[in-house]
Amino acid sequence: MKSVPINELKQRLASIIAEAEAGFDVQITKHNKPVARLTRPDTQNLHRGSQFGKAKLNSVLKRKTAGRYLQMLKEDRDSGAR
Repeated sequence: MKSVPINELKQRLASIIAEAEAGFDVQITKHNKPVARLTRPDTQNLHRGSQFGKAKLNSVLKRKTAGRYLQMLKEDRDSGAR
């Protein structure tokens, strides 16, 4: 298991997450003491329902926005699904 201090984690977050995604366990330390562990999720036990990613966006604002921000959120959601 690889140990990484918090300050290094802040600087190299993307690469350290890539290591965990590849299957390596990463122990996060603060003042040389372990505080957390970053591991790959056990996707075998991960349950996603049939409605995963299909939620409808509803306005929570009472002001008249004509749904402009909802359209932007929908476009953003749709572009991430590709």
